[in-house]
Amino acid sequence: MATTTHAFNIQIEGMSCASCVMRVEKALKKVPGVAEAQVNLATERAQVTGGAELQLAPLLAAVEKAGYGAQPVVESRPPVASKLPSGWTVVASAVLTVPLMLPMLLQLAGVHWMLSGLWQLALATPVQFWFGRHFYREGWKAARAASGNMDLLVALGTSAAYGLSIYLLWRSWGVDDMPHLYFEGSAAVITLVLLGKWLEARAKRQTTDAIRALNALRPDTARVLRDGQVLDVPVAQVAVGDVVQVRPGERVAVDGLVTEGRSHVDESLITGESHPVLKTVDSRVTGGAINGEGVLTVRTTAIGAETTLARIIRLVESAQAGKAPIQRLVDQVAAVFVPVVLLVAALTFAGWLLAGSDWEPALINAVSVLVIACPCALGLATPTAIMAGTGVAARHGILIKDAQALELAHAVTTVAFDKTGTLTEGRPSLVAVLPAPGQTEASVLVRAAGLQQASEHPLAKAVMAHVAGLFPAALPAATEVSALPGRGLQGLLGGERLLLGSARLLQERGLDAGPLAEAARRLEDEGRTVSWLLQSTEQTTVLLGLLAFGDAVKPVARAAVARLQALGVRTVMLTGDNAGAARQVAQALGIDEVHAQVLPEDKARIVQDLKAQGQVVAMVGDGINDAPALAAADVGIAMATGTDVAMETAGVTLMRGNPVLVADALDISRRTHTTLRRGLFWAFVYNVVGIPLAAFGLLNPVVAGAAMAFSSVSVVSNALLLRPWRPAAASHSEAATEESA
Repeated sequence: MATTTHAFNIQIEGMSCASCVMRVEKALKKVPGVAEAQVNLATERAQVTGGAELQLAPLLAAVEKAGYGAQPVVESRPPVASKLPSGWTVVASAVLTVPLMLPMLLQLAGVHWMLSGLWQLALATPVQFWFGRHFYREGWKAARAASGNMDLLVALGTSAAYGLSIYLLWRSWGVDDMPHLYFEGSAAVITLVLLGKWLEARAKRQTTDAIRALNALRPDTARVLRDGQVLDVPVAQVAVGDVVQVRPGERVAVDGLVTEGRSHVDESLITGESHPVLKTVDSRVTGGAINGEGVLTVRTTAIGAETTLARIIRLVESAQAGKAPIQRLVDQVAAVFVPVVLLVAALTFAGWLLAGSDWEPALINAVSVLVIACPCALGLATPTAIMAGTGVAARHGILIKDAQALELAHAVTTVAFDKTGTLTEGRPSLVAVLPAPGQTEASVLVRAAGLQQASEHPLAKAVMAHVAGLFPAALPAATEVSALPGRGLQGLLGGERLLLGSARLLQERGLDAGPLAEAARRLEDEGRTVSWLLQSTEQTTVLLGLLAFGDAVKPVARAAVARLQALGVRTVMLTGDNAGAARQVAQALGIDEVHAQVLPEDKARIVQDLKAQGQVVAMVGDGINDAPALAAADVGIAMATGTDVAMETAGVTLMRGNPVLVADALDISRRTHTTLRRGLFWAFVYNVVGIPLAAFGLLNPVVAGAAMAFSSVSVVSNALLLRPWRPAAASHSEAATEESA
C-alpha cells in the first residue's frame, strides 16, 4: 500500500552563513516524522518531507527554537515594501564611519589629524549598537543554541575592538597623549559587512530572475464566454471545459485547445522557442504565452497548479531549493567551522602573549581572525550557482528538476536516444498496406483501424489519418483492447481476436511471413517501420497482412548528434523498431551504436550495462515505454512533446522537441559545475589564506572586514557569470518551429 508523503516549504529568517544552514537542518530533522530536510541559504527556504503524521506547526517551532524566524511560504504574499530606500542602513552607517576613517586616509597624504576620543565614541556607538544590532541579536541566538555563525563572529570581533577602545579611552582620560583607538576598526567592519550583505542580496535577487519572470506571466483575469456573453473573471474562477477568448496582444490565461481562430503565439518565456508559433484549430496553447495577430477561442484543459506554467515554476523552484551532491562537503566543513575559528582566535591571542607581545595587538589580531573567517561565501557558493544555472536554463526551455541532475549531467559520457518522437518527427504516415493471400487491403485497414481507434500511439494516429474519408460508414471499434509491452496491442473485433505489432509477435507465435517476407525486408531496408496484423484463435494464429510506416528524421537531429560528439560524448540509439529502420536512421545521423527491436525493459538493461562499463549515461526519450530507461540512467532527459510519465521520471525536461537542446543541457551543466567549483575554491581560499595572515598580524580588522565582505559578493557575482549563457539550439530554432505548431 502506497504511503502518504507530506511536503512543506518554509521561509527561514535570520540565516547568515553555512553554519546557520546546518543548524536549521539539524533542528528540522529532529522533528518526529521528518524524512528529509534541505535548507538553502540563497533562497532562505527549507524543503521538508515526511510521513502523513508530519504537521507544519512542529517544524516552525523547531526552527524558532533554533533561533530563527519561520513561516510557511505563501507565493501570493506580496513583498513588504520598505518606506526607506534599499541600502539606507549602509549609507547611514557609512556617513558615521567615514569621519573615523578619515585620519587614517589623511595620514597616507602626510596630514596628521585625529578626532577626539569622545567624538570617536559618539560616532562609533550608533554603528556598533544600532546598525550592528542584527549581529548581536542573531549571534546571541546562536550562542544560546550552543552553536555559532557569521553574526556571532562579527559581534565578538567588533565588540572586542570597541571594548578595547573604551578601555584605552578610559585609561588615558586626562592625559594629553591619547593612544590609538580602534573605534574606526569596529565601525568599518560593521559598515563593510552591511555593504557586502546589501550587494549580496542584490546579486541574489538577480539569480532568481527566472522565477520572477515566470510568475509575471500569470494573467490575473480571463475573458470567458458564458451564455453568449464575454465576461472578465479572475483566473482562479475558470474551470476545466470553460471557453476562453484571447484577443491580439493578450496573454493566454489557461492551458487549452484552440476551437476557433488562427494566430501566431509567442511562447519564448515558456519553451525557449524564439519564434512565434502558428496556432490553429486543435492546437495546444499554454497559459502565459502572448497571442499575436488573431483572435483565438480556447477550451480550457488545465487550471491552477496543473497548468504547464505552474508545473514549470514548481520544477525550477524545486531545483533551486535542492542541494548539489558537492554541497555535502561544504556542510561537513560548516559543521565545525565556527568552533574552529573561535579556537584559532583564542590561540592567536594566547600565542601573541606568549611571544611577548602586549595584549592590545594580541587582541586586535584575534579580532582580525574572527572577522576574516566569515563563512558566508562558503554557504553561498553552491546554491547561487545552482540558482543561476537552473534559472538561465529554464529561460531557454531546459527544465532541470533537481540539483543532482544538474551536477551529474556535466560528467555524462554517453547519451542514449529513443528513436520515434525523439530523433524522428514522431508523426509517421502509412506508406504501404500489404494483405496476406486471401485478404484484401480494405479488410486489413478496417481491422487495424478498429483495433487502434482509442490508441494515442503515433502509428495508430497514422492509421486513423489514412482511413479518414476512405470509408463512408463509421468503423467498428475493438473491445478488450490491451497493450503488449514492446510488441504492440490486442483486442476483440467482430468476434475475432486481433493482434497488431512488431516482428516479435511473429517470432513469439512461431509464424513465418511467407510471401510477405521479401516485401517486409525491402521496406525495412528503406527505413520503414513494419507492423504485422494477426488473427489468433485457441488453436492457431494466422497472418492477415502488414502495414508499413514512414517517419521523417527531424531536421535538427543530425546537428544534435554532431554537437554531442563535438563535446566528446558517445551516442547510442535504443528502439523497438526493426533493425533496417534503425540502421537507416543511425547512418543518416552518424550515431555510434544501435540497438533495435528492444523491449522497454531491454532499454533499461542496456543503460545499466553501459553504466557498468564505467559510462555516465543520459537517456533521452518521450514515451511511456522510455520511462524505465529514463529512471535507470544517471540523467533522464524527457521531451515535453511526449508523455507526462516520461517527464515525471526524467531529471531534465526539454520544453521543445528539439534534440539539439540535449547538448545545451549538458553544456549549461558543465558551465554551472565549473562556476560552482570556482566559487567554492575562492570561498575556501579566502579563509585558508586570510585566517593565517590575520593570525600572524598581517591584516588589521578593517582590511579583514573588507576582504570578508568582498568574498561573499565575489562568490555571488561569480554565479551571475552564467546569466548571459545562450543555447546553441537557438540557431536551429527555425528548423524546430514546426514541432510546436
